[in-house]
Amino acid sequence: MLTVLALHLLATVSAPFLVRLLGRRAFWLLALPSLATAGFAASQLDAVRAGDHPQWSHPWVPSIDLTLGLRMDSLSLLMCLVVGGIGTLVLAYCTAYFDDGEADLGRLAAHLTAFAGAMTGLVLADDLLLLYLFWEATTVLSYLLVGHNPRSEDARNAATQALVVTTAGGLAMLGGLLMLSTSAGTSSLTALLADPPTGPTVAAGIVLVLAGAITKSAQVPFHFWLPGAMAAPTPVSAYLHAAAMVKAGIYLVARLAPGFAEHTVWRPTVLVLGGLTMLVGGYRALRQVDLKLILAYGTVSQLGFLIVLVGTGTHDAALAGLTLLVAHAVFKAGLFLSVGTIDHATGTRDVRRLSGLARQMPVLVVATVLCAASMAGLPPMLGFVGKEAVYETYLHAPEDWGPWVLAILVLGSVLTVGYSGRLLWGAWATKRDVDTIDVHQPSPVATAIPLLLGLASLAAAPFSSHLEGLVTGYREGFTPGEHPIHLGLWHGLGPALYLSIATLATGALLVALRRPVARVQGALPHPPAAVSAYRLVMRGLDRGSLEVTGFLQRGSLPLSLGLVLAVFIGMMAKGLVRTGLPRDLRLWDHPAQVPVALVAVVAAIAAVRSRRRLRAVVLVSVTGYACSLAFLLHGAPDLALTQVLAETVSIVIFVLVLRRLAGRFNEDPSRTERGVRILLGTLSGALVTVVCLVAGAARTADPSAVGWPKGATSFGGGGNIVNVALVDIRAWDTMGEISVVLVAATGIASLVFRKQERVDEHRQRLVDARAHRGVGSGATNVGSSWLATGHSFGDERGSLIFAVITRIIFHTVLLWSLYLLFTGHNAPGGGFAAGIVAGLALVIRYLAGGGDELRAALPVMPGALLGTGLFLSAGFGLVSMLAGGDVLQSWIFDLHLPLLGDLHLVTSVFFDIGVYLVVIGLVLDILRSLGSGIDDQIVEARREAEEVGA
Repeated sequence: MLTVLALHLLATVSAPFLVRLLGRRAFWLLALPSLATAGFAASQLDAVRAGDHPQWSHPWVPSIDLTLGLRMDSLSLLMCLVVGGIGTLVLAYCTAYFDDGEADLGRLAAHLTAFAGAMTGLVLADDLLLLYLFWEATTVLSYLLVGHNPRSEDARNAATQALVVTTAGGLAMLGGLLMLSTSAGTSSLTALLADPPTGPTVAAGIVLVLAGAITKSAQVPFHFWLPGAMAAPTPVSAYLHAAAMVKAGIYLVARLAPGFAEHTVWRPTVLVLGGLTMLVGGYRALRQVDLKLILAYGTVSQLGFLIVLVGTGTHDAALAGLTLLVAHAVFKAGLFLSVGTIDHATGTRDVRRLSGLARQMPVLVVATVLCAASMAGLPPMLGFVGKEAVYETYLHAPEDWGPWVLAILVLGSVLTVGYSGRLLWGAWATKRDVDTIDVHQPSPVATAIPLLLGLASLAAAPFSSHLEGLVTGYREGFTPGEHPIHLGLWHGLGPALYLSIATLATGALLVALRRPVARVQGALPHPPAAVSAYRLVMRGLDRGSLEVTGFLQRGSLPLSLGLVLAVFIGMMAKGLVRTGLPRDLRLWDHPAQVPVALVAVVAAIAAVRSRRRLRAVVLVSVTGYACSLAFLLHGAPDLALTQVLAETVSIVIFVLVLRRLAGRFNEDPSRTERGVRILLGTLSGALVTVVCLVAGAARTADPSAVGWPKGATSFGGGGNIVNVALVDIRAWDTMGEISVVLVAATGIASLVFRKQERVDEHRQRLVDARAHRGVGSGATNVGSSWLATGHSFGDERGSLIFAVITRIIFHTVLLWSLYLLFTGHNAPGGGFAAGIVAGLALVIRYLAGGGDELRAALPVMPGALLGTGLFLSAGFGLVSMLAGGDVLQSWIFDLHLPLLGDLHLVTSVFFDIGVYLVVIGLVLDILRSLGSGIDDQIVEARREAEEVGA
C-alpha cells in the first residue's frame, strides 16, 4: 500500500518533466501508478476474502495516540479497483484527447496523477484524521483541475464554487470526526466501527460527517456545484465526477453505515436527501441540450440513488448499492469519454446541432449504446443486475419506510431511462431539420477506451455473482434479512422483474414523447435554483465582510491596535478571574533590579507623553536597554548582549525612517482618546505582567529545558546553553526564524525599490564598486588599500572626525563579530549577535560616507548573503541526514593541529555561520533600502523642487 502511494507521489513530481519530454504520450507512463493500484487490489482478493486484511500503521503523534494507518478490507479493495481501473483508462484516454501544444498540460498531468493518489489514500486510510487529510487533498486538487484553464471565467467560477461548497462540508466533517473519535476514545476507523459510541455528541458528530459526505457527493441542496464543474476538460470530468471524487462521499457513507445506520438521525437524513437528489437530478437532466450537462445532472441523480442504497444500512441494500457503484463508475466513465470524443471530433456537444454522426463513428455508437443501456438498467447489462437487486431489496424493506423509498427509486429510475434515451437521441439521431455535421475522425484510443468500458458493462453481468463474493466481508457488518438477495441476470418472474419492465416502458415513453415532455417542463414553474441561493449567500458574506472591515479596519493604526488590545484584555481577564493571583510572589532577586525597573517605567511613561518622534524612539530604546540590564542581573549575558545589539540596530532603523517624517507627531488626540489609549496600555501591561506571574506559578511539570545543561555538553558540544539551543536543540525554530528574517528583508526592499529601474541602478552601482573599489565624487582606485572607501570625506555630508574613527574601528568591529561567532558555542555570542555586530560595522560605514561608502565596504547584493546563509543552514541539516544522523544533528570533532594546538570543532558552527550571513544580509538590505534608497528619494525630491522653483 505504501508502495502504491509512493508511485503516485513519484509520478506527480515527474509529470511536468515527462510531459515536457514526451508530450501527451507521457500519460501512458502516468497511468502506471493507477494500474498498480488496481493490480495490487486484484492480487489481494483471496486474502481479503479469507479475512486476512493487509494493513500498515506508524505512530503519528504518540502523545495523543494518533497513528498513520492504512488497511484494505473488502470495501476499500472494491474502491481501489474502481479508482485504479477507471484512473488507468482515463489517463490513457488523455493521450488521444489532449494535444502536445495544450497549455499547462504538464501541470494538469501532475494534478490528475496526484488526485488519483489522494483517492487511493482516502479509501485505504484507517485513521480518521488521515482520511480527512486525503479528503481535503481531493478537494484542493479538484479545484485545480476544474479551474485548469485560468483564462476561462466559467472555469474559474466553477472551480471556486466547487471549492467553497466541498471545503465547507469538509470542515463540518472534521468537527464530526473529532466528535466521534473523542466519544470512541480512538481515531482508528476499524476500532470505531467495531464498537460504535452513543450519545448526543455522537448524534451531532454523525450529522456533521454526513454534511461532508452530501456536499462531496453533490446531494440536494449542494448539487449545483457538480454541473458547473463540467467546465473541466472531459477526461477530468470522467474521473472526478463519475468514478472518483464524488464517490468519496458515497464511500464515506458506506464505510460508516455498518456502525451508525441504526442511529436515529442517520437513515432519515440519507433517505430523504438521496431520494430528493435522485428526482431533482433526473428531472433537470431531461431539460438539458448539452451532452455533458445531461451526464452531469444524470450523475447528480445517480449519486442520490447510491446515497440511498449505501446509506440504508441493511444487508441487502449494501450488496445492491456496491453493485450499482461499480456499474455507475464503468458506464458513466464510458459515457463521459464518449462525449469527449464527440466534442473533440465535431467541436460541439449541443444536441440541436449534432446530426448524422452514427454512420461516421459506428464503433463509438456501440460504446455509447452499451454504457447508456447499463445506465438505464436494460438487460443483459450490469446496471440491470444492480437495478433488479435494488427493487428486490426494497420490496422486502420495513413497511414504515420501505414502500415510500421504493416508489421514489422507481420514479427516479424512470427518469434515468428518459435521460439515457435523450442522450442517445441527441448524440446519434439524424435530425431532419439539422444538417449533417462534419467530423474529424477520432484516434483509435479515443474510441477503443469507451468501447472497452461498454463491453465491460456487458461482460460483467453474467459474472455478477463474483462481485457478490467480493463484498461478502463488507455485508457481514449488517444483520441478514429474512429474504436475502443474490446477484444474477435471471431470478424468474416476480415483482422485481415487473417493476423493471414498467420502469423501462415508462422511460421509453418519456423518450418517445420528448417534445411534449419538454413543452410541459417549459410550462411548469421553475423550482428555486440552489445555485441562486449559493450566490445570494456569497454576496451576503462579501457584503458583510466589507461592512465589518470598513467599520473595524479603516486604515487607522491606533484603531487596529486598540481592537487587538481590547480583545486581548477581554480574553485574558476572563481567564485570570477564574485562576487568581499566585500566593508566593517574589518582587525582586537583587536590590539592583529595583532602580533598573524604575528607569524602564519612567522611560516608558516619558515615551508615551513625548510629542517628538526622535525623542520617543530614544526613550523606547531606554526601556530596551533597561531590559538588557535586567537580563544581565539575572545571569543571562547572552540575552543581555543580544538585547543591546538589537536595540542599537532598532535606533538606527528608526532614525533612517524618521528622515522622511515630520519631527513632531502629526495628530493631536483629544483628552478622551488619550484617556482610552492610556487605559488600554495600562491594562495590557498589567495583564501581561499578571499572566507571566500566573503562568510561572501554574507549572506542574518539569520545564523542557531541565536537561539542557547536560545535553548542551554531551550532544551539543558546547558550554553556552543558549547558543547550543539555537543551533542544535531548537535548530528548527532558528531555521524558521531566519526564514522570516529573509521574508522581512524582501518586504522592506520591495516597498522602497518598487520599480525595476531602481533595482537595476543599484545593481550597476555595485558593479562599479567592485571594479573601482570606490565610486562617486573624488573616487580613487584604492584596490590595494587596506580599507576600501567610497569617496573622500570632505563634502558637507560627512564628518572628518567620524570618518577617521570609522577607519580605525571598522576592522576591529568585524574581528569582534568573528570572535563572537566562533566563540559563541562556549561563551556569550553566537551567529545572531555576531551578525548584528558586523551589521553595526556596516552602519558606521554608511553613516560616515553614505551609500557609496556602504557599497565599497560590501559590494554585494543583500539577497546573495541572505540566500547563502539560508543555504548554509538548510544544507547543514541535509548533510547531517546524509551522514546517517538526524536532520540538523551536530557532530563533534576534537583535533590536534600542529603549532595551533587542540581544536574543538562542532559542525553546528556551519549552521551558525548561515545565521551570521542572514543577519548581515538583513542589515545590509535595510541600509540599502531605508538608507541609500531613501537618500536617492530625498535627492530626487530636492531636484524636482529646484526644477519647480526655477
